[in-house]
Amino acid sequence: MIAIRFPDQSVREYASGITVLEVAQSISEGLARNVLSAQFNQQTVEAATALTQDGDLKLFTWKDQEGQSAFWHSSAHILAQSILACYPSAKLTIGPAIENGFYYDVDFGDTSISEKDLVALEKQFLTFAREKYPFQMRAVSKKEALEYYQKENNSYKIELIEGLEDGTITFCDHADFTDLCRGGHLPHTGFVKAVKLLNIAGAYWRGDENNTQLTRIYGISFPKQKELTEYLQRVEEAKKRDHRKLGKELELFTFSQKVGQGLPLWLPKGTALRERLENFLKEAQRKAGYEQVISPHIGNKELYITSGHYEKYGADSFQPIETPVDGETFLLKPMNCPHHCEIYKSRPWSYKELPKRYAEFGTVYRYEQSGELHGLTRVRGFTQDDAHIFCMPDQLDQEFKNVIDLVLYVFGSLGFEDFVAQVSLRDPNKPEKYIGSKKNWDLAEAAIINATKEKGLNYIIEEGEAAFYGPKLDFMVRDALGRKWQLGTIQVDYNLPERFELTYKGSDNELHRPVMIHRAPFGSLERFVAILLEHTGGDFPLWLSPQQVSILCVSEKHEKYAQKVLNILENNEIRALLDNRNETIGKKIREAELNKIPFMLIVGEKEAETGKVSLRKHKEGDIGILSMQSMIDRIQREISESISTFEV
Repeated sequence: MIAIRFPDQSVREYASGITVLEVAQSISEGLARNVLSAQFNQQTVEAATALTQDGDLKLFTWKDQEGQSAFWHSSAHILAQSILACYPSAKLTIGPAIENGFYYDVDFGDTSISEKDLVALEKQFLTFAREKYPFQMRAVSKKEALEYYQKENNSYKIELIEGLEDGTITFCDHADFTDLCRGGHLPHTGFVKAVKLLNIAGAYWRGDENNTQLTRIYGISFPKQKELTEYLQRVEEAKKRDHRKLGKELELFTFSQKVGQGLPLWLPKGTALRERLENFLKEAQRKAGYEQVISPHIGNKELYITSGHYEKYGADSFQPIETPVDGETFLLKPMNCPHHCEIYKSRPWSYKELPKRYAEFGTVYRYEQSGELHGLTRVRGFTQDDAHIFCMPDQLDQEFKNVIDLVLYVFGSLGFEDFVAQVSLRDPNKPEKYIGSKKNWDLAEAAIINATKEKGLNYIIEEGEAAFYGPKLDFMVRDALGRKWQLGTIQVDYNLPERFELTYKGSDNELHRPVMIHRAPFGSLERFVAILLEHTGGDFPLWLSPQQVSILCVSEKHEKYAQKVLNILENNEIRALLDNRNETIGKKIREAELNKIPFMLIVGEKEAETGKVSLRKHKEGDIGILSMQSMIDRIQREISESISTFEV
């Protein structure tokens, strides 16, 4: 008999050799029908895997991320099978599950394939899926694996196998199709009831521009047709909310090839939006005891060697800047933290003066591959709402919790209410990825987990997602379309203070090492604005809207009164513009709606005579004719209600 422990810590005994699916059946037939994959002793297993030892078992259904991953991974296999059925000479490379769906990279040789060919592939896919072919894993020797793909004349798979150790190689079979695979599949192909092949893109083999360019086919699949239909509807809505489209329509930002790829240019309305975000956070930081600093856009190479950034990222950064002085090299600033370490180091500190909280909206530069650039979400120059807290070890817990409060304040004020906190730890199997001692890492990881628990956050733990110098707490936010974004990060760092030899004098009159907290509630202003645009569809919270009111003149003879209304609004700190163009009032209203102006004030003969205004609200229509004071009270009340009342 073997003892199986479940996530609720209950334990059941079974005969050795029982399969995962049979365990699920022992709990309930309903569960067994929905089990997609499983994890046994932290290893991914199949539903058909026989269990022969004691261990911890997790069963995954479509409701679990791991279950969806197995579903989409299996779908990638069915896609590969369909590709070979339609294009027998194609060479398969890799086909993983991704956050939403899957893809497969294929070398089609001289055959040209376009998106119109995806319909036939979908039809073949569903034909194979309906056959309910079981997925079966089998171990093969390295020799067998190489021989198989040599017969297939597939140099890509051969290259992958050559990098694997003998005894670790497995194949997955279904029907007459075989693929190199580590595992994690559905019980059979019939679980896939709906599929959509979304688009075709180019991709270099192993991401190297010097290698062959492959054809990448993206797809998504579901257990029910209804779920696919709903997903495609969300995709269409996402296209309408694309921040690149809205940014252009609302005149927020632009790009120029002459300026350079990935370097956004902020237009007046976008600049005003950024400034409001900055001022909002600066005021919250001021209340929380932060001091503003400014650091240059470049730094000596030695600075980044000391911090460790050059060793980790130097090869992927912009090329060094050489000065006329022999051997003197500068880099465009990739991070603000080394500069802030030097600011702290500029004078001695006493324990009575800590913590020190330095904040900066600092612009940094990182060389992203041109194929990875995407609007404001992936750029080469961006501004971080960066801050670094230097504190004593016994201050760390409270300082970390204070930063959590600040992040929650930002999210609440901007309508991001659905989020999960991700505790990002080091990968214990790859210590070479990180700097610093195990002791310091243990202390930092414990500090984050304890603070997260004490604040009562809904959190998950992800190993291998830490920064190279320390663990972090990342906030994974879901937007209005259910998409997940990483927004806001807090990191605990014992290592940079050591590398920069930072100290403070303690109450014992001895020098001690401070702990450093890195934090950025927005992350970067560029990416934050992009996500905010797509989350709101351009309908920003009223307090943040670049233009809160549009004053619409019925005719030019009402301009004098309209100007008076504008002055009153400005005196009451309500952002407004006057539209006195020689256009019909209907056209002005339509354009104000398209530009997502929250309020419209229509000024005509009746309004001018009575000293009132006709108030109209975006998406809601006419509110009525109001006195000037009633109109101001109404708008100011809604502005106040649109921002979180959380106190920092």
